[in-house]
Amino acid sequence: MTSEQALETLMAGNLRYAALRQEYPRQSSYHRAQVLEGQNPFAVILGCSDSRVPSELIFDQGLGDLFIVRTAGHVVDDIALASIEFAVHSLNVPLVLVLGHSQCGAVTAAVSSKRMPGAIPHLTVRIQPAIAAVSGAEGDAVTNVTQTHSRLTAAYITAASPVISQAVEAGTVRIVPAFYDLETGRVTVV
Repeated sequence: MTSEQALETLMAGNLRYAALRQEYPRQSSYHRAQVLEGQNPFAVILGCSDSRVPSELIFDQGLGDLFIVRTAGHVVDDIALASIEFAVHSLNVPLVLVLGHSQCGAVTAAVSSKRMPGAIPHLTVRIQPAIAAVSGAEGDAVTNVTQTHSRLTAAYITAASPVISQAVEAGTVRIVPAFYDLETGRVTVV
């Protein structure tokens, strides 16, 4: 599958989900037995850990279809980057979708500028470049920052990883920033 076909498949699944016409593909005992032989996902989804954003559901996909990496605020650290590299290098996944979403708690925390306890500042500091990029912009600050953070994260993944940048240059993988609206259930490419 090409990156274009992978993106089309995701978006078609999301349209089914948003319209409440899910097909729940490849979720039978037969498919469960098939994936015992190995995995062949067609996309990596780097998404938020938010419990309201389960990638397999919002893209109406089944077992073995998606390679999911989830962190609060879809922040990339070394482990998340290595996971994406694994999917690109070892599984030949043609598409990496960086998925932000409305009402993101991690982005809201970063935008609020409140001092956060524990390790939470490791997340919020990674969102600061997006906050700076949209400073003074009209519209909802959390939405603006989240969409910008998705775009910056997509660029960062390519720049930070020789494995991924080589695959992008070779045309074997595409990195796409996107945004999920909790209210409508729709995903848009940003």
